[in-house]
Amino acid sequence: MRLQELDARLADPAATQDMTRYRELSREQSEASEIVALYRRFTQREADRATAQEMLDDGDADMAAMAREEIAACDADLESLEAALQATLLPRDPDDARPAFIEIRAGTGGEESALFAADLLRMYLRYAERQGWRSEVMSESASDLGGYKEVVVRIENPSGGRGLAAATEGVYGQLRFESGGHRVQRVPATEAQGRIHTSACTVAVLAEPDAAAEVTLNPSELRIDTFRASGAGGQHINKTDSAVRITHLPTGIVAECQDDRSQHRNKAKAMAVLLARLQDRERAEREARDAAERKNLIGSGDRSDRIRTYNFPQGRLTDHRINLTLYKLGAVMEGDLGEVVGALRAARAQQQLAALESGT
Repeated sequence: MRLQELDARLADPAATQDMTRYRELSREQSEASEIVALYRRFTQREADRATAQEMLDDGDADMAAMAREEIAACDADLESLEAALQATLLPRDPDDARPAFIEIRAGTGGEESALFAADLLRMYLRYAERQGWRSEVMSESASDLGGYKEVVVRIENPSGGRGLAAATEGVYGQLRFESGGHRVQRVPATEAQGRIHTSACTVAVLAEPDAAAEVTLNPSELRIDTFRASGAGGQHINKTDSAVRITHLPTGIVAECQDDRSQHRNKAKAMAVLLARLQDRERAEREARDAAERKNLIGSGDRSDRIRTYNFPQGRLTDHRINLTLYKLGAVMEGDLGEVVGALRAARAQQQLAALESGT
């Protein structure tokens, strides 16, 4: 049995000599343990149902009601356990358990778009609070009226997440489908005539690279610039060259951070964002080469796609990828994203199951 083999290998003191391999074995052992636990629960409930059916067939009137109740409970459990076991067959992205960077950029719509970017940031931060996650603003470029031209936030699950549950507990696994164009329809605060305007923002969700993995960059391919921070932050932050901008010369990808008083910490944060952007670029290139991923009903993550509309006059949110419409926009903007996230994840799972069944 594979689980027993993994347990034995991990118990061997020599296993820790290669930490990369040890982490791989630990991850596989965790996943195998959860699969075995699900299967054992499934077979136990099958046995329970068979016992209840025998009681019902015996014709004992006193036990019949109890037997029928137990059969109904077993059927419900078996249905959910079967679905859970099917889910174990789905391809799992190891990045789903990772923390994530959320990049929000104002698009068409001028100042109203920047204000909507601030609303989206608040929505994600509120959702993170509901999940018990930890968030940190990595960089921001504020607009004149209190919105954001661009803002990057890092969100992590302090409790981590392992095995099959990691995709549920992981930040990236839950928020990965937020990448794309977000359109808002409402009367802007800057509109004197009360007319409804349409504006847009783009959101990019990037998995944070595993710090333990061997992700290396050639220093000769990096240009690191320091400069004086701008905007709010007190006297010190504006009087020293603490802000850091890192450019990856081969790709032209840039990351910067100026929110900390320490140049060293700003450099570390900017490097983390740069690595995430490079990883996301590699992921996008892999998906572009994969025809099956291009047909994914969830979408390819193309930042130019309009994935969702927020219609404030109607109190309506529509996700165009799965034709989901909810008339609870106020609650969603307060961080009640669970129904949307769940629907997107379920749609992806259905598509993956269909692909497995068709052999494509």
